[in-house]
Amino acid sequence: MAERQPIDTAPKDGSKVTVYWTDGDGVLNESIAQYRSAERLKALGGDVNPGDIGWWAAIDGHTQKKIEPTSWRPASGDEDDDA
Repeated sequence: MAERQPIDTAPKDGSKVTVYWTDGDGVLNESIAQYRSAERLKALGGDVNPGDIGWWAAIDGHTQKKIEPTSWRPASGDEDDDA
């Protein structure tokens, strides 16, 4: 497993990575996430809401949440099946 790195070094090209973030209850979480830039959102169509720019994680099969991760590492191929 790759070591965690500061979030400011994470790729912002839409690729999925494993991120670490703390929720409102102070619990450290590990999630597969991707950064959504204004350019990427425009390419998907529609208007870009500035609040939609940032890191998004799949919480379950139907829910995504914008998060503020503190670190990251490359996602392994088999983790995508679990997310």
